[in-house]
Amino acid sequence: MHPNLSDNAATGDIEIKLDGMSVEVPSDRRSFGAIRSYLELLALQEQRVLCSINLDGEPVNLTQPQNSAQPFALFEAETMGLNEVPAQLIKAALQQTISARGRLESAVELVLINDNSHAREIWWNLSALMKEPLLTLSLLPENICKPSNGGASLTQLRKWQLEQLGCVIHDVDTACDAEDTIVLSDALENRALPWLNALHDSLNLWNETLLAETRVAAALT
Repeated sequence: MHPNLSDNAATGDIEIKLDGMSVEVPSDRRSFGAIRSYLELLALQEQRVLCSINLDGEPVNLTQPQNSAQPFALFEAETMGLNEVPAQLIKAALQQTISARGRLESAVELVLINDNSHAREIWWNLSALMKEPLLTLSLLPENICKPSNGGASLTQLRKWQLEQLGCVIHDVDTACDAEDTIVLSDALENRALPWLNALHDSLNLWNETLLAETRVAAALT
């Protein structure tokens, strides 16, 4: 078991790494927030930003408050240059999509072994996760994925995805009203999962396109 934060502060036994290199942090910075703030300062001084943090090998959601009372012994952070932000956002959205899809796949069977009340709660919790990739994509600059051959702009694609998600959630919510949870299970499998699969394919395409453009730009310099 890891020592608690007060012990860590006293003994200084937290291992801290930034981009794979060990970092010396002031002795009074032993909480998660204090260490993160210090590493963010180091990154900014190099015109970079923190893009990921792992505590004892487990990834931290940087968009949610961290439990300051949670003990840890290894703090690992990675940074990226500002030109890498769009690619990182697409990767983050892709991971959110994969995570939501995995939970939804489990829910297809899980709702069948629960009563209506619990089955609906399972779906309502999942529906909140489905919009997370779109919120991440909203941070992308408009010119990052240029339309070709008269294709839709990134803004238009995001609007369509939001509209589609709204229709999916409406249809699955309607299925929640059925007495038989098989109806909800079928809606998850035939409406929600296909939407996530389509989003996953789109994100993969955007990621590959961005990587290709980066390689071409690097070859020209």
